[in-house]
Amino acid sequence: MHNATTIPWLGAAHGVPSGDFLGAGVSRPAVQGLAGMEPLADRLLRSIEPRTPYAEILYQSSSGEVLRYDRSATAAQPIPRFEGMVLRAWSPRGWVEVSTSGSDPERWRTAAEELIVRLGYGGGAKDPPGAPATGSADRSSLAVRPMAELPTEARLALAKTWFGWATSVDGIRNAYAIIESRTDERWFHSTTGARRHQRIERARGSILALAIENGKIEYDFVGRGGIGGSELLDTMTEERIVRTATEAKALLAARAAPTGRMTVLLDPSTAGTFAHESFGHGAEADQILRDRSYLKPLLGTTVGPECLTLVDDGSLAGGWGSIFFDDEGHETQRTVLVDHGKFVNVLQDREAAAALGRKATGNTRRADFLSRPFVRMTNTLVEPGAEKREGLLSQVRDGVLLESCTSGIEDPQGGNMQIKVKKGHRIRHGEVGEILPSMALSGRVLDFLKSIRGVSGREDFELSPGYCGKGHTDILPTGTGGPFLLAEATVGPA
Repeated sequence: MHNATTIPWLGAAHGVPSGDFLGAGVSRPAVQGLAGMEPLADRLLRSIEPRTPYAEILYQSSSGEVLRYDRSATAAQPIPRFEGMVLRAWSPRGWVEVSTSGSDPERWRTAAEELIVRLGYGGGAKDPPGAPATGSADRSSLAVRPMAELPTEARLALAKTWFGWATSVDGIRNAYAIIESRTDERWFHSTTGARRHQRIERARGSILALAIENGKIEYDFVGRGGIGGSELLDTMTEERIVRTATEAKALLAARAAPTGRMTVLLDPSTAGTFAHESFGHGAEADQILRDRSYLKPLLGTTVGPECLTLVDDGSLAGGWGSIFFDDEGHETQRTVLVDHGKFVNVLQDREAAAALGRKATGNTRRADFLSRPFVRMTNTLVEPGAEKREGLLSQVRDGVLLESCTSGIEDPQGGNMQIKVKKGHRIRHGEVGEILPSMALSGRVLDFLKSIRGVSGREDFELSPGYCGKGHTDILPTGTGGPFLLAEATVGPA
């Protein structure tokens, strides 16, 4: 089973589908203070080269800060710097890896010596499968207002303001405000001459409003995040936060959600999780090659309506899951998985691409230098369609609007999925009615795909930041997004 989670108090981020990555044209040293390590990395690769037809080195460093504020506590905690490198080389037995923490030259040399021992003399090793990355590039994301220029005191003042807006609503007893910034730096060198350096800054803010009445507790949340700086926090407006707090209070009196198969209108966060869960994990090529994906026999066939296009795009402007290069040095790209209803492509690393006779899609990702590389998603989304939200609503005689997705689970082998939302609204004769508490959508993916009746337009598109694990481990930032999507599904209380 695989899951993706939009942390409940870290909701959606606005975005627009695009192939242009924020700051993609910027070329400058991405990894500060490590320029002196690059000659050492090259020497280590040359020392390994006689024992292998191919070797690579990946350095990774991450750091950041998380500030939390509520009625009883304030915590501003730096995210400890986490850095190290991994060496990988090809042998007759397959890939061999050695990793070490930090940037001490002696530890790097020791790691290279250990790799050489593990490789042996390398006799009989052919080139590894798939095309290697080549060429040099140095990229850094851009922020209008870098988070480094927003000191802890200013972050605290902003969190207090959000808290004040939320608790101004009668019945809101507490609120939890979070402001987070993260920086991830990676560079990749290989014996084929690849030199890929990247530095990516992510920021997000959120608030969870807590309502309590007669011993009953409810909450609602709102958040925004992506690649960039404190400008991303500007969308955490008073209107948005007060509306969220008002919905939290309304949930206290909400009646139980209806149960059974019915018409459902998915909001952007829920539609994005559907894209991630329905075709994301199942379309990861390593699953297909291991015969662990129900999608394997369906490649090249029609699986959904003409209005449905599903995409994974690591080059999406400002996307929470966007990267310049994957951890095999390949540039990320927009990969269409389902093109107007037809299943046309999968996500691939170099090895899977060779086995399938295709090209790598820039989806090889490591959670960190201690983790294995896997085929992973970046930003997975439903592309905007041609309809209006109002037009989709008008088609609903009796159904539900599913909002504020909190998590999703997919069984890539069996083809089932479950998506949970924090709230929803009843729809009757095209009108949005009373609020509903937590619900879960479940069923077979292929049945859900066939039931899709419409997708709204670009004006409704949003991208949500979240995290995805491969088998509940190796957690990575991923984006999910879409507009509104109309379909049929089985729904019940979560």
